[in-house]
Amino acid sequence: MDPKIIIIIAVSYLYGFFEVFMNVRQRSKSKVTTSRDQGSLRLLYGLITVGYALSFSIGATKLGRINNWDTFFAIGMVLVATGFTIRIHSILTLRQYFTYSVAKVENHKLIDTGLYKFIRHPGYLGQLIIFIGISTAISNWLSILLMMIPVTIGFIHRIKVEERFMLDQLGEDYLNYQKRTMRLIPMIY
Repeated sequence: MDPKIIIIIAVSYLYGFFEVFMNVRQRSKSKVTTSRDQGSLRLLYGLITVGYALSFSIGATKLGRINNWDTFFAIGMVLVATGFTIRIHSILTLRQYFTYSVAKVENHKLIDTGLYKFIRHPGYLGQLIIFIGISTAISNWLSILLMMIPVTIGFIHRIKVEERFMLDQLGEDYLNYQKRTMRLIPMIY
């Protein structure tokens, strides 16, 4: 087996363990007062699993293979590191307000500092960049598409659920925040 495949798999597992660890840790520390996830986290996890399965399955074939594997592997690993940095920064910025479920915690207030000054969901942006990086490192155009289509659908749905909830919970403050920021990509979306 090519060492790059082993690295891609190891990076994927390490990232997954990080998310599981943070989820368990966050649950034990947060004081959720209101939650309305509507199954969006389960759906997102399911679509991420589908994306991984499809991406790695097609990546093991020659169909869609990009010849310059070393370059795409390097680009993918840089994207993973960039996405991970954005993800960690967003979690640290939110601190006690960070949750995996769509929830409001005790004494919740709107955070609009750091990356949150420009976009409403930098944590999701970081995750999307991680998934783009992992699938790019596989060096297969079809792997990228098969990873990103279900994952992107999951995050778009999740964002819609979360924004309805935050608007309901934080009212005018969140409405004004929506008017001055974009969801994921500054000046675009």
